[in-house]
Amino acid sequence: MRVPELSRRRLVAAAAAALVLVCVAVLLVPAARHGVVTAWCDITQSACPPTADDPRRDYADGSGWRRRLDPVEAATWGNYVALGDSYSSGDGAGDYAEGTAAAGGCYRSDNAYPRRVAAAHDLEERLGFYACSSQRGWAMLDTLGEPTSQIDRVGAHTSLVTLGIGGNDVGFTKILRACMARVPLVETQACTDQEDEIEQRMRTFGPTLEEIVLEIRERAPDARILVVGYPRLFPGDPDSMYYTLAPHDQEWLNTITQRFNEQIAEDVAALDSEIVAAGQTGSVEYVRMYTALRGHEVGAEDPWLNGVLLADFADGLEIDRSTFHPNARGQQEFAERVLDQVEEGPERPLYAALETLDGADPEVLAAELD
Repeated sequence: MRVPELSRRRLVAAAAAALVLVCVAVLLVPAARHGVVTAWCDITQSACPPTADDPRRDYADGSGWRRRLDPVEAATWGNYVALGDSYSSGDGAGDYAEGTAAAGGCYRSDNAYPRRVAAAHDLEERLGFYACSSQRGWAMLDTLGEPTSQIDRVGAHTSLVTLGIGGNDVGFTKILRACMARVPLVETQACTDQEDEIEQRMRTFGPTLEEIVLEIRERAPDARILVVGYPRLFPGDPDSMYYTLAPHDQEWLNTITQRFNEQIAEDVAALDSEIVAAGQTGSVEYVRMYTALRGHEVGAEDPWLNGVLLADFADGLEIDRSTFHPNARGQQEFAERVLDQVEEGPERPLYAALETLDGADPEVLAAELD
């Protein structure tokens, strides 16, 4: 049966009036608005609002579970924990902390970049300086739960971690010894013959670094983790021998360092991308050091690296633990690079959980460092 034209118009008008009343209710009553939006989400499976637990939600105004911070705030609201090997402990830079400069010691220098970074942001009292000469990445994992563990020093209220690791895993000292302890101009392949073995050690280190970072993030999910690279040891375009190392040997050694740095940088970028994708707090960032000592490499008039220590050739060439390590001036340049990263931050927003920030009182911070 056809509806008369007048009746049809009345039905349309009534429907329109009802729709207006619903819209007014939605605008005036948050619960109604939420109900309508939720219903629309259920029907369409799209345009769903983020919930309090939804990692997509940003709380730039501090009204939710996390707060957006500027780069310096994100690095300095809590403790600073410095982890890694001899390049981070300051071996070779002198002025070592009492008890660390002995056989098998960590050689923690007052000139090391962690000390300088802490001083620049008044973090001296909140610095946990645990980097240790000869540290290897796999050993950092193997010692978890033990008193000597570096990673276990990281606490929930750590806001900044610097991590310089991997050189000993790849075997830089072993590589240099093999390159130098040979007859120049005769054993011309002494360096490059190591390449396959080096590549294998680099591949092995990739998963090790990832596991180290994940262990740190498990303990301090709100921290900025700055993974520090390694500098090249020789000029970019060497033109003379350095002891037994010909220019092409120096270039090859630089290339190995550069490739290792690139691998670390790629791994760090991938880890940070996962944090962003999951809407988590904290970050993983790479600090470029390859050209940090430009113009002051080994053999320069004013080197920022220590030279080699030669021993009795009857026992082979001895490479002292601080050989090719930054001196105090080199560590100063390291600190400047790290500070640039602290202050500039990554090219993305940084967040920390409100609950963690609220709990970062002086007593808690001191207890975590102890």
